[in-house]
Amino acid sequence: MISLRLLFTSLLTSTTPLQAENWPQWRGPRLDGTSKDAGFPVSTEGKVTWQVELPGSGHASPIVWEDRLFTVAALAETEERVLMCLDRASGKLLWQSTVLKAPPEGIHKLNSLASSTPATDGTHVFTAFLDNTPTEATRRANEGRVIPKGEVPKGTVVISAHDFSGKQVWQVRPGLFSSKHGFCSSPIVFEDKVIVNCDHDGDGYIVALAKADGKELWRIDRPNKTRSYCVPLIREIGGRTQMVLSGTMCVTSYDPRTGKLLWIIDGPTEQFVASLVFSEQTGLLYMTGGFPEHHLLAIKPDGNGNVTDTHIAWRTNKGVAYVPSPIVEGGHLLIVSDSGVAHCFDAKSGEILWEERLREHHASLTSAEGRVYFINDFGILRSVKPGKAYELVAESELKEKVFASPALSEGQIFIRGEKSLICLGKRGAKTASR
Repeated sequence: MISLRLLFTSLLTSTTPLQAENWPQWRGPRLDGTSKDAGFPVSTEGKVTWQVELPGSGHASPIVWEDRLFTVAALAETEERVLMCLDRASGKLLWQSTVLKAPPEGIHKLNSLASSTPATDGTHVFTAFLDNTPTEATRRANEGRVIPKGEVPKGTVVISAHDFSGKQVWQVRPGLFSSKHGFCSSPIVFEDKVIVNCDHDGDGYIVALAKADGKELWRIDRPNKTRSYCVPLIREIGGRTQMVLSGTMCVTSYDPRTGKLLWIIDGPTEQFVASLVFSEQTGLLYMTGGFPEHHLLAIKPDGNGNVTDTHIAWRTNKGVAYVPSPIVEGGHLLIVSDSGVAHCFDAKSGEILWEERLREHHASLTSAEGRVYFINDFGILRSVKPGKAYELVAESELKEKVFASPALSEGQIFIRGEKSLICLGKRGAKTASR
């Protein structure tokens, strides 16, 4: 009996390390910008492990799977869109594979021709681009009508899978896409599916493809025919798996296994970019956006059907972001606007605790070890501890413009600058206590 009691006590008090995390897709393993790993640097000072120049251009984030990094770029000279694999230890380019060759589409000045962050399941890497080459389908879609001012001819969405050697496994074209701001729809991996949101100025859709062969598993016909660029958040919320996103004049939740609509909120505005986040502590979802009006909503996620009048816990028009996705850290919701004004809210009540001006900002927020990382367009990295007052842990400069959101894994931060990919910190197997 004594031995059993000692064994039980030992199990309770053991500190067996938890498995470290990859950063396999947009905003990481939980699609919300958070890392549960530990040992991350708080600034660039003395922490640049390597910095390598990347070919071409792009705003896509890097992703991390064990010893490898992946990202995408557009090569202006050859009109290629490429997938790249780099060695995590050194930043050395291991291979570069051409995914698509097509003339450039029209884009917003803050967009790029390679803005969709790839995703991986550890076996394949999935990418999304727009093919602007005229085809029979796009000609049929555009012929016989006058294209309204501000609208652009439709291109074709191209979703591809490559293995870890750079070989293409499959490539499919799930539908058309039209937006004067260009394309930016990051694929995400869920169970056996690759899911891509294609809200655009036309018959918008969300499509789920089989990871193995690209076969279409389900399709959602989206309402309102209005461009948006939100990557869905998938979480277990309220006893059910929900895929939640804003876009095309509404906020919606679907079952990611079937595409069935669970609930919808009308509006609150037309266009959206930032992803939603969820707080386990408050049980609320948080949405920020958009254009032409700015809204921040805290949403109760347990509804069914149209919940516009019943499930908004609180709302404000202050401290709203359009492009950068927010983050929840503890009981705090942190947001930075495109113009660079950061706000910290009490996540439960919506009370503004502080605000701070950080200059123009389009990278989404990330967090680890109770700290939130802000990287503005000018490459200024700030590590901030959330609380009732603004507490700056460290501030440093990357000396390069940054529009892509960083990736965090095993104590390292990977930042894609305007010209290069930068690794901060040393790799470790530590994970934060949780």
